[in-house]
Amino acid sequence: LVRMQFLQILSRKPGSLEMLFQIPFCQKHFPFTCLSTSSCVYSKKKKGNSYEEVDQEKYKNLVHSVTSYKTSAQTPETILEEDNLLYGPPAKHRPPVKAGTKTPKNWVPLMNPSKRILPVSSDSNVPMKIGLQRTKMPSVTRILQETLSPQQVFYLERWKKKMIEELGKEGFEEYTKNLFLQGERFHSALESIFLSGEKAAKEQGEDDVVAGYLSSVEHVLEDISEVKALESGVHHETLQYLGLVDCVAKYRGRLCVIDWKTSEKPKPFLQNTYDNPLQVAAYIGAINHDANYDFQVRCGLVVVAYKNGSPAHPHFMDPDLCSQYWNKWLLRLEEYMDKN
Repeated sequence: LVRMQFLQILSRKPGSLEMLFQIPFCQKHFPFTCLSTSSCVYSKKKKGNSYEEVDQEKYKNLVHSVTSYKTSAQTPETILEEDNLLYGPPAKHRPPVKAGTKTPKNWVPLMNPSKRILPVSSDSNVPMKIGLQRTKMPSVTRILQETLSPQQVFYLERWKKKMIEELGKEGFEEYTKNLFLQGERFHSALESIFLSGEKAAKEQGEDDVVAGYLSSVEHVLEDISEVKALESGVHHETLQYLGLVDCVAKYRGRLCVIDWKTSEKPKPFLQNTYDNPLQVAAYIGAINHDANYDFQVRCGLVVVAYKNGSPAHPHFMDPDLCSQYWNKWLLRLEEYMDKN
């Protein structure tokens, strides 16, 4: 009823718009609504919808594809396709090649495919002990020492400087000498275990610093059997290097080159042993290419013994891991040869 009254007023002369404010009914109940509605109707004309002029059939598929997805239809694959179209294929950045992934120039396999494996002899239970021949060939220890990385040299020098500050130069020399002697006595005690039995070895290490090391490796010795070589010299006939192997025996049924190490700090992981895995891999390759040994080795074992008798950490190296470290060893050997 109110709207009809407004339309009647607006149908009169345009100048009579001020009469709206004189109508008691509108002024009292709907002053603002009346003014807004009347001005809108008065000032604007109805226009046609521009979307009705669009060819709906032509863009039917486009409209359907847009309205049929409740969420974004983009996936990682479609985003890559769009980027390729807009910016072209991405430039592939090649990261620097790590030393472990390089291929040595003079690559020699870890295993010797031409080596003859002789039948087991009657005296095979006696471990081999071949003397180390002093020749012009470099040793494994020397090659590793002369090809240390700058980072290894930095930490080694920092440790040496710290020890000299604490012990003095003469005290540090005495400290390193004692470490070497302890290692020798520990190896001798182990050799006595494998040759003469556990009882003699315990008597040898009783009331001595070696007793702690023997107690540390006691649980490891239970898993070792069929010792084939002890403190035996090896040399690689093709690559021309030599070394002294601590032990070759079966560890949990698998023939291994075993390297016994002593440490004052825990080394629960193989990477804590620094270059010891490379040393083991070098000895494995040397044995496999040494005519003095009628067998081949595929696995390795680094055993870290502790002076305080804490259980030693045995780090087993399976054939795949030995092959990886063999590749790294060949690179270090190549680096040494280039320097010399």
